[in-house]
Amino acid sequence: MYEEIFLEVVSIVRNDYAGCLDKKGWDRPEPYLETIRRLEAQQALTPAKFHELVQDYLLDFKDPHMYFLLKTDAGKETAAGFAVRRYMDRLYVTSAGREKRLAAGDSIRALDGIPIGELAEKHQRELMDEIPERQNWNKIIKKYKKCQVVTKAGTETELELSAYPKEKYEPCHEIREIDENILLMTLTDFENPDKIRALIEENAEKLERCRYWVIDVRKNRGGTDAAFLRLLPYLFPEGKNVLTMEEDWKMTFHCTERNYHLTVEQIQSELRQIRDEETRKTLEDFMERWRKNKGKGFVRLFEEDFEAVIEGRRLPEKVVILTDTGCGSSGENFVEICKKSPKVTVIGRPTAGVNGYANLAVKEWDDFQFYFPTSRLDKMDKVKNLLDLAAHPDVYLPWTPGHLQEDADLKEALRFLKGGPAQ
Repeated sequence: MYEEIFLEVVSIVRNDYAGCLDKKGWDRPEPYLETIRRLEAQQALTPAKFHELVQDYLLDFKDPHMYFLLKTDAGKETAAGFAVRRYMDRLYVTSAGREKRLAAGDSIRALDGIPIGELAEKHQRELMDEIPERQNWNKIIKKYKKCQVVTKAGTETELELSAYPKEKYEPCHEIREIDENILLMTLTDFENPDKIRALIEENAEKLERCRYWVIDVRKNRGGTDAAFLRLLPYLFPEGKNVLTMEEDWKMTFHCTERNYHLTVEQIQSELRQIRDEETRKTLEDFMERWRKNKGKGFVRLFEEDFEAVIEGRRLPEKVVILTDTGCGSSGENFVEICKKSPKVTVIGRPTAGVNGYANLAVKEWDDFQFYFPTSRLDKMDKVKNLLDLAAHPDVYLPWTPGHLQEDADLKEALRFLKGGPAQ
């Protein structure tokens, strides 16, 4: 069973993945196939171990927008119980969930006695990014047994690491007033257009009254661009605004038979859940374009001009968008569009930069899900790394451990909105 699934994954990345031509010859499936066969023969291959092997194989493609998931009922995916972020040659605990022996602000200077700087070189393949503040260390920690901790108080200790059940993602779609005439909107995803529509309708009075907005998409994990369309009129100046997005979004879709069937199945599932009529029309049009081009390989599904007309509103007068490396996929598209508005100032750090290959299809088995991109941006011919694809802030604030003491990004947003110069 495991061998068949693995071979299908290999077939997908070599034939259906949008980067299959760009990255031909990058992967080496043979060692993984040998390991899978050996462990299956020994009846020692668990769903969790197979998940780990496939994820490691996929690292060959250097694409953070492609991943293999273990379904929750197939076995519990574990985590270290806390999250970290690198600054200089330490990992700083940004949140401590199930791991009660650590607290936000504690730092880790070594894992199993190996300094963080050395580990960064060892794990280049998994980290994918050389810039410390952009690196994701949370899965790497799971590979080690002990960590050398420096607490906020300055005492040093050695901690034996534990494995905890991975915490469930809890979405946040929230609007609240944080100062006179300033509201804060927090959006951790754009997965459900109906939820965003409801949020706007429920807070209509605040949205139409407040002069200034702060929109926090620092941890936005994406979803569908259709979810944020109703927000855009607020974010552009009053009157007609014509946006040209061709340079940013010109792309081809890999219209293989398999991609067509998986995409249509996914769209039909979404249509059964979404009530917003505008979103439904967008999805139905997208599905029809796939149907017309099924089996044709790489195709421009959208040949028309990449222009959009947005009828802007008077209020808010100014908008600050907070960004970080945790903002990906549709979250990045949202930021790129908003950057075209003179109302908007983006503060924080560059986004994840995962949209070179996008529009994910999902292949499912009983215990696993494989997400892989079906579209390729034309500008992939020019970019060299994820940072080239990221949405960059107007005001860059490096991440430091000081962010764990106060929200420096929000503080800067408030200073800017109240008339102080952005720093």
